[in-house]
Order: sequence, then C-alpha cells, then structure tokens
Amino acid sequence: HKCKFTIKNICVIFSITVLFLVATVRTFTFDVDAGLQLGKWENTTAISLHLSPQQRKNLLANFKAAIQIPTVSFTETNVNTSALREFDGLLRKVFPKIFSSSLVQHEMVGNYSHLLTVPGSEPDLEPYMLLAHIDVVPADEADGWDAPPFSAQEINGFIYGRGTIDNKQSVMGILQALEYLLERGYTPRRSFYIGLGHDEEVNGLHGAANIVKLLKSRGVKLQYVLDEGLAVLDGVISGLDGPAALIGISEKGQATVKLSVSSAPGHSSMPPRESSIGILASAVKRLEENPMPRLFGYGPERGTFEHLAHKVKCYKKIPFICRVLERKPDTNAFVRTTTAVTMFNSGVKINVIPSYAEAFVNFRIHSAQTLQEVLELVESTVSDERVKVELVNGFDPLPISSYDENTFGYQIIKKTVQSMFPQLTVAPGICVGNTDSRHYKDITQDIYRFAPSWFKPGDPQRFHGVNERISIQNYEEIVLFYFQLIQNNDVRKLPPPHSSQHEL
Repeated sequence: HKCKFTIKNICVIFSITVLFLVATVRTFTFDVDAGLQLGKWENTTAISLHLSPQQRKNLLANFKAAIQIPTVSFTETNVNTSALREFDGLLRKVFPKIFSSSLVQHEMVGNYSHLLTVPGSEPDLEPYMLLAHIDVVPADEADGWDAPPFSAQEINGFIYGRGTIDNKQSVMGILQALEYLLERGYTPRRSFYIGLGHDEEVNGLHGAANIVKLLKSRGVKLQYVLDEGLAVLDGVISGLDGPAALIGISEKGQATVKLSVSSAPGHSSMPPRESSIGILASAVKRLEENPMPRLFGYGPERGTFEHLAHKVKCYKKIPFICRVLERKPDTNAFVRTTTAVTMFNSGVKINVIPSYAEAFVNFRIHSAQTLQEVLELVESTVSDERVKVELVNGFDPLPISSYDENTFGYQIIKKTVQSMFPQLTVAPGICVGNTDSRHYKDITQDIYRFAPSWFKPGDPQRFHGVNERISIQNYEEIVLFYFQLIQNNDVRKLPPPHSSQHEL
C-alpha cells in the first residue's frame, strides 16, 4: 500500500488535482456541511483528555520507541520477524492497561499481527473496527536523510523516522488512546475491534487477510472500518481556501500482466528480421503510446469536487482539466487507469539471440473500469498473436463507501475531525493505491481511509521517501482524535439531518 508516489501512499497526491477538478461543479444543489447540519447529537464524549507534562513526555517516548524498531517488510516472504517480536514486547510494556484489562481480548494472528476485541455494554449495536499496520518499507540513511531513519531523532519539533506517517502514528495513536480511556474507567457502549497488520506493505496476505478470516468464522459484521489512507492537506491544494480533510471512500484496483514472446534461438551473426526482444519491445511501446481511456469525472472524485467547490477560487472546464492533469504522472493517475512497465527480462549471452523475452506491466484501475475491461484493452492494444498476454494477479477497484448524511461511519469520522479542527473542510476522496482495508470488504459495506496526519507542501513526497517525519503536536492530535472517535462511536444512531440545502 502508501505517496513517495507509490501504492497506497500515493493517495495523498489526489489533493493536488483539486485545483483543476472542483471547477466542474457549478450549480449542484448540495449541502456541503451535511455532517454539521445534523440535528442535536447524543452526548457521548464524557471523558476529556488532560495530560500532564510527564504524561506528554511518556506519550512521545512510547512513539519514539516504536519508530526505533525496524519492522521492515521486504517481500511477502521476507519480513523482519525479530523486529516484529520486539515490537510486540514494546506494546505489552508501554500499554499495560490494554494487556491486563479483563475488558480487552487480545489475540495474535498470523504470528505477528494483533487483533483486539473490546466488547460494548449494548451488544445489539453493530461494531466498528480501527485498522493500522506495524510494518514499514525499507529506508537507507545514505539516500539523504537528515537523521538516521530508525533513530526517531527530534529536529525542530518533528520526529524523523520510517513509519512516522506510514503507519506507526496510527498504531501507537489508537493504542495510546485506548490506554488512556481504560485508565479513566471507560467501557464502550458499542463494541469495536482493533486490527494491526504486520505485512501491509507486501499485500497483507498473512496479517489482515487472516484477521478477516478469523472474524468471518465468528460471523462478525462491521458497521464500518477505518484505516490509513488520506489526510489533512494544508496548502497542498492550490487555490483552496483553507486546509481540507479528505476521507478515502474507495481505492483503485490493480492488475499485473505478463507479456511474453517465444521464438527460435540463434547466433547473433545471423539475426532474424525480428527478435523476441524486438517483438516484445514493440508491444510494450504500443501500451505506453496508447494509454487507457480518460475516465475523469466518472468515479467517486465527483463527490470530492462537490464538497470542495465552494472553497476553490477558480473554475475551469473538463477538457482543459483533463489536459492539465495528463501532463504530470501524479495527477494523470486520477484521469485513467495507469500503465507502468516495471520489468523486462531477456537474453543470456551477448552473441546469442534469445528464444524468450518477458515483460511485466502494472495497471492501477480507475473506479469506473473493471479488471476484465483492462485485460480486453491490453489484448486489443498489443494486437500481436506472437505476444502472449497473461494475468499474473489483480482485482477490481474497491466498492465506493457511502458518505451521505445518513451514513454512520462517515459522519462519526467527520464529526470527530470538525470538533477538533473546526477550520477544516471535510470531503470524500479516492486512494490511488491500496491498503489492508481492502481485505475487509466482505464483512462491511463501508470502508474509510483517513488519519488526521497534517500535510503541508512537500510532505506527500516523504511517504516511502526520504525524511519521513511528523510533528510532535500532530502526533498528540492523532492520539486525541482516536480518543474522541472511540467515544463518539457510542452514539446509538445519528441525529436526523436538517432539510436545508443551498446552491453552490
């Protein structure tokens, strides 16, 4: 899954597009503050969080200790198991209430992932689930870090280290919030689960997938799931008046396709008119020169534009928008299914014409397209019987979660965000990459992807990149967010929405 501009993290770049996109919204009748216009909320946040200087010091020390453990996932079969065991020990040490509480049931899943069950006092209320992941991608100080990537060094109010924004801020934030609640005698009304995967960076097949299998075997159905994904964007969206919180409501699909050519081998002194390499190279070139069709405006991004249009200073027409977005790789990703040739293999000796050549192409599938449609377009674009086209793996785009004023999960998240940050505009968004949450689609209808990590210009590039960091203040805000969110979920039902609407 993440942005460094790869997989799930690429989610954040979506924000950059909004300058151009919101323009499409001109005369929608739409209540941009639907969540705030709901009637009187049932009061559930009974416990406030006041931390002493020593408690804040301990909170930060716990987070730094988590960053200092190199829980790196290299491949699906190569993860740092000794670091994962060390991380398990850290959690048990710094969150004693959670691991000693008779209320909380803790289970290890897939050897290194964690499942926590917190039963509520009213079992008829449908439970929800909070997700985060323990593992991180590799990091090398030689790439130009200002501090060693597993040092958790503090520089000018920021903690530097791999995992500070992907995704140990959520792991530690969720658990720290629960620890504080338990210390204050909290018992939830609504049951909830916490799932901490150990291999999200390499597809979550042993962590999240096994947690879901266990929950399904118990007949668990969830009101909603909240995972990582989008964030608070401050100054990242050009032309937007003020910061915005984007809550991910879907993810692009994915396909890895193998192209291969077989031919008779030969000596380089007597070459054929076309070699296996040449034939395959031509096929790859056709895929790059003929991108997938424009689908801008046909996916969930439309909801984003509706929510943000009233805050954007300029308006432009769709044909212009598409041309602008297509110019840059990071924004082109929101216009269409993207095509990326990632591997090309052939040849064994400089004077031997190879009998075999293969290439692998990765597609990130737009929400308005299916995996099957992508495969059919690949076949028609390659259009060469000598080139074999095979699907290695893939899946359709994730379902689009609800985000209207009657949707429990979205409105609870939105209420929590806006109670903490009243200056924010909240809007639904789309994740370009993938998260552990995709494994949960069979046990819930609504999956949301958000944490209140605060990003300013240049910060999205830190995902999977150099100088990943988080401010001390922002980490404290994340703890408070989950502290309030858990309590806000105890409302039995949403208040009725107001009927008033206004024209944009």
